[in-house]
Amino acid sequence: MNATSTAAKTSKNSARNSTFGEILEWKSNRTGLEGRSKRSIFKITVYQDGIIRVQASRMENFEPNPYSVVSSPEQTAFKLEESQEKLILKTNLLKLEIDLASFRLSFYDQSGKLLNQDDSLGISWIGTEVSNYKEVQLNEKFLGLGEKTGNLNRFGKAYTNWNTDYFAYGVGDDPLYMSIPFFLGVHDQGAYGIFFDNTHKTVFNFGASTNRFIYYSAEDGDMDYYFIHQPSMAEIISAYTWLTGRMQMPPKWALGFQQCRYSYYPESEVYAVAQGFRDKKMPADVIYLDIHHMEAYKVFTFDGEKFPNPKAMIARLKEKGFKVVVIMDPGIKTQKGYRPYEEGLENGLFVNYPDGKTYEAQVWPGWCAFPDFTKAETRTWWAEEMAFYTEAGVDGFWTDMNEPASWGQFTPNLIEFDYEGEGASHRKARNIYGMQMARSAQEGSAFQNPEKRPFVLTRSGFAGIQRYAAAWTGDNVASEEHMLAGIRLVNSLGLSGVSFAGYDVGGFAGEASKSLFARWMSIGAFAPFYRAHSMINTNDSEPWAFGEEVEEISRNYMKLRYKLLPTIYSKFYSSSITGLPISASLAVAYSQDEMIYQSAYQNEYLFCDAFLVAPVESHKEITKVYLPQGKWYYLYSDQKHQGNKVIYQDCPLNYLPIYVKGGQVFTMQSDITHTEENTDGILSIHVYQGETGSEFIHYEDAGEGLNYLEGDFHQRKIHYKPEQQLLILEEATGSRKSDFHTIRLFLHSFESDSIEVNGEKEALQTRNYAFLERLTEFDPLPEHNHPYFEITNLRILELPYTSEEIVITSLI
Repeated sequence: MNATSTAAKTSKNSARNSTFGEILEWKSNRTGLEGRSKRSIFKITVYQDGIIRVQASRMENFEPNPYSVVSSPEQTAFKLEESQEKLILKTNLLKLEIDLASFRLSFYDQSGKLLNQDDSLGISWIGTEVSNYKEVQLNEKFLGLGEKTGNLNRFGKAYTNWNTDYFAYGVGDDPLYMSIPFFLGVHDQGAYGIFFDNTHKTVFNFGASTNRFIYYSAEDGDMDYYFIHQPSMAEIISAYTWLTGRMQMPPKWALGFQQCRYSYYPESEVYAVAQGFRDKKMPADVIYLDIHHMEAYKVFTFDGEKFPNPKAMIARLKEKGFKVVVIMDPGIKTQKGYRPYEEGLENGLFVNYPDGKTYEAQVWPGWCAFPDFTKAETRTWWAEEMAFYTEAGVDGFWTDMNEPASWGQFTPNLIEFDYEGEGASHRKARNIYGMQMARSAQEGSAFQNPEKRPFVLTRSGFAGIQRYAAAWTGDNVASEEHMLAGIRLVNSLGLSGVSFAGYDVGGFAGEASKSLFARWMSIGAFAPFYRAHSMINTNDSEPWAFGEEVEEISRNYMKLRYKLLPTIYSKFYSSSITGLPISASLAVAYSQDEMIYQSAYQNEYLFCDAFLVAPVESHKEITKVYLPQGKWYYLYSDQKHQGNKVIYQDCPLNYLPIYVKGGQVFTMQSDITHTEENTDGILSIHVYQGETGSEFIHYEDAGEGLNYLEGDFHQRKIHYKPEQQLLILEEATGSRKSDFHTIRLFLHSFESDSIEVNGEKEALQTRNYAFLERLTEFDPLPEHNHPYFEITNLRILELPYTSEEIVITSLI
């Protein structure tokens, strides 16, 4: 069939709903099948056993989507069967039934369980708006959609994807800065994911104002979605990131603590902040320069009065172990003599009106033009311009205001973008703009410093943004509600492929109380991206600015973060391979457990697979925690709990409720003040007794550069097999020598007095151990004393670190 020659005609009445209609003809091809109705065309493509793409259009050809999907269909065996009423497509994981009378689609797993089915209205159009209506399965829940406020289970709500600059947004407001049109459906029969690859404004309605169906729609463009099914939620997310790409391994310094303010200036204040961290022995790696580093807010400039010698300033910060990240906004001031404006205008690199005039809007510098990042030439030019910063020694880049934002918040839809040569209006290009700016920043960083790993932080993005940048959740508010909402936002981003994400610790707008800041610092230590950020004209909000108690609590958790870097860095590496979240909603591992969706427990998450974090407001002294199936240990004392139940947990301000699952393994190192500082060379391996075991992949590399891609890494799998009373450290792979010379093995809740290491009996030592240091009792009154936890009589063994296999037996 020739799609062009059988072009579908639109309904005479575009104000009414019009369905796809009866399939009049179809034919199979190498990757699936295609066909048409009287008014529409369709194409079904098998990408993998568990991924099927569905396209439907009323145009002559399907529109290209050049940005999100980076994988092509694999050679996948499938079968096609035809009856009078249906077409049936089968892979090893999926069965798709296509109703010939209506193009109604039904997806089943390999055992015949119904996963997802169109409503009888199926794929329909109202004018240019295209929608897909789906039946709701029994007890179905809907998760994901990236940066969306609200509950973990999104049933009963509707959401809009339209990247929006939203200062001090409410904890239920929508839309926000980033759009990721990918959701997961979970019900009693199984789970699936749907990625709707359409960059127009889209709506996902999961049962708001209707009890008939859920649907997703776009105001224009094709119906183009990918149906994903795998046996587990984790595998569905991994399959989605196979489609849309995975994060590159970040530099290790980006995993450390980062300090930002709108803004630190002049340079003497930047020095003072950096010295404050070192004097107070608070580990930190990054200081940000916000918009006041610029001359009149113009990108690719430094304010000569506030920062007379930025290269010398940055070099001095590097001597203290700090990296510098600068903000880059897209607005280019339309000022004659301002070189970036003159060059962009001369070379046709800005967004224009249809008549060719440059589009201008007001942002921080005043009236601005906007680079068209959907044009390859613009991205190349931006990469070249970034030499201004890299030659000064800047290490990372923060792309802000890239929705794009402007005063008035109402960009005309008729402005035009290149869209990789296809041409598109603002309606189609807006949601992709921030992602393409982040792409330009990443490519520019790699171009300017090819021997280093780029670090880019973005506010705006679209599906696939994880390939280019880390994300943060924008201009949040210093409140208890925002602290908890930020956790849900980061966990939802993790469900949606963005594993390197975080929030502004302490809140950007407003001022945190002492207790709120302390609690937020402890929670932030267990987020992939760990940054404190505050707004102009507010009180100082460095970790020492809230008094001695908050300073010590903050220091404790900052130190714990750095001690855990071997685990965190290893998990980042795993995530770069699998696409799985670092902060994972409990729905990833326990999707069929009804308790995790309750509002009291929906904020709980697993960090680096090992730690169950139960966030709680700072004013609470006791909280309820739900522990899923398994055996769980309170991190600070090794108190044991059986899962599948709710417990009551004391939660004093200096102890965030955290638990380790029985059978888990994680690694730690000694105190350091920044990530490039040497440790004492001892790798601590913590093993928790349990009925079910686990596998931990320990990973090391230089922490910078790309040599790890050529084998310059050190990696080994650590297996705990309780049924065999066995711990195996596999032989290390990679050409790199480990940074550690000694293993210190911590055996939690084991009863053995001795174990065997490679056949040799070794006596275990015992000692008390604390994950957090004791707080100073500033007020001697007994009622003001702080609790302090130690694990008593913890069994410990030290042995030389060797790259050869180490087999430890008799773990009882």
